[in-house]
Amino acid sequence: MTRRERVIAAIRHQETDSTPYTVDLTGQARDRLLDYVGDPGYIDRIGTHVISAGYRQAEEIRPGYFRDRFGVVWNRTGVDKDIGVIDSLLIPEPTLENWELPVLEEEAWRTQIEHALATSDGRYVMASVGFALFERAWSLRGMENVLVDMVAEPGFVDEFLDALCEFNLRVIDIALEYPIDGIHFGDDWGQQKGLIMGPGHWRRFIKPRIARMYERAKRGGKFVSQHSCGDILELFPDLIDIGLDVYQTFQPEIYDIAAVKREFGRDLTFWGGISTQRALPFLSPEQIRRLTRDTVATMRPGGGYIVAPTHAIPGDVPPENIVAMVEAMKEQ
Repeated sequence: MTRRERVIAAIRHQETDSTPYTVDLTGQARDRLLDYVGDPGYIDRIGTHVISAGYRQAEEIRPGYFRDRFGVVWNRTGVDKDIGVIDSLLIPEPTLENWELPVLEEEAWRTQIEHALATSDGRYVMASVGFALFERAWSLRGMENVLVDMVAEPGFVDEFLDALCEFNLRVIDIALEYPIDGIHFGDDWGQQKGLIMGPGHWRRFIKPRIARMYERAKRGGKFVSQHSCGDILELFPDLIDIGLDVYQTFQPEIYDIAAVKREFGRDLTFWGGISTQRALPFLSPEQIRRLTRDTVATMRPGGGYIVAPTHAIPGDVPPENIVAMVEAMKEQ
């Protein structure tokens, strides 16, 4: 089977010759890994099964500060060199009076998708809509402000999220013109235990707009995957109801992965399972190999699993542990 065929079979809950896998690295982890292996071609030979085209890009406007396509400036001078922290709010008050959506950079988006397709080399190709709704809202307005607005200014939140949703639908429509396999959404809703905004506010504000985006992708014949860090267990029935195919991060420090597989594994494919929080930074290489093999053994039966770290691997993970995980992924 090709890598693409394995991923699609997994999403369709079919068993494969080996379990598909992905490995995503932060810049710091990538640099440490390449220094360790002493081979600049190593990462290309990892064999990750998925390639992504992402609309959310940023340009450096001064050393360590990056402006994204919504105008948000991210300060990456601290520990986090990949995302950073917001430098200032573009919507300081609960009104859109002095703010408007950015121009959709269609040609740049098409270039990203075309590059992913041209370099796919037998991999599953997805178009990624990062900061899909809640994250984009708080990046512009501020996390605490958005949560307060859900209670104090619900009309503003409706108007705000509708505008963001309409923008994303245009992004999706362009992606649907291409022979990609899936649309991937990134939007963190969970914390270590439970939802950031609570289930009621998620269903009131987030679900209707996410459902529209899922529906647009499904109508275009694409699989739908969702990244959300944290504990979103109580949302799985809702997400299944609105058409989600794949849930990504799947943190074993949060979920009983065997129990979740039993309860939801007929409807969802799980992507992740190797903890970047509790396992990869701290265990020995042999323990990482064993953990990877054991996780695959638990999750693989009946398909519906893509083995991966639970997030882009951070810079504090020993590179020998990354190598051990990759070896175990390739051997299974």
